[in-house]
Amino acid sequence: MELPDRLYSKAEFIETASGNKVSRQSVLCGSQNIVLNGKTIIMSECIVRGDLANVRIGRFCVLSSRSVIRPPFKRFSKGGAFFPLHIGDHVFVKEDSIINAAQIGSHVYIGKNCVIGRRSVLKDCCVIADNTVIPPETVVPPFTIMAGSPARVVGELPECTQDNMVEMTKSFFNHFKVDPATVKANTPTRR
Repeated sequence: MELPDRLYSKAEFIETASGNKVSRQSVLCGSQNIVLNGKTIIMSECIVRGDLANVRIGRFCVLSSRSVIRPPFKRFSKGGAFFPLHIGDHVFVKEDSIINAAQIGSHVYIGKNCVIGRRSVLKDCCVIADNTVIPPETVVPPFTIMAGSPARVVGELPECTQDNMVEMTKSFFNHFKVDPATVKANTPTRR
């Protein structure tokens, strides 16, 4: 199934040399500690907390509106510490999700309004259904579907999941285009 084009205003997004498209309405705290590997889309009102620890996001990832990406925290007897967060390639995070994981593998789909508990690990090729709460320090196995609050395994994914996620994220990226009407409106006229 071919996705329809999703148009955006050229003035609302910053496009980097490596093809990342970052909304001007997103909040990137500690941007020097945030690495986007390329062709990643960060939508409006998305918050990425690079001020707490390093955040590395792979290629062809989509972070939807109002999602929060925060490195994991661990308490010790004399305080606490934040640890780096690594997100693999071809990861799709839907709206209003909060991620506090230690690691998210590649080819992962996280639905709307999910909470990924601190220091959780999501292995490659897994799906987190809408409104799911993953408890802290949970390891989500590959090729599983998790749902519920607290989350539990509700199904398995086929071996073609990796190919499906690659196609989905690349298609979303390729159909996320500048609205031609906004380009003409922002272009200065010659005299």
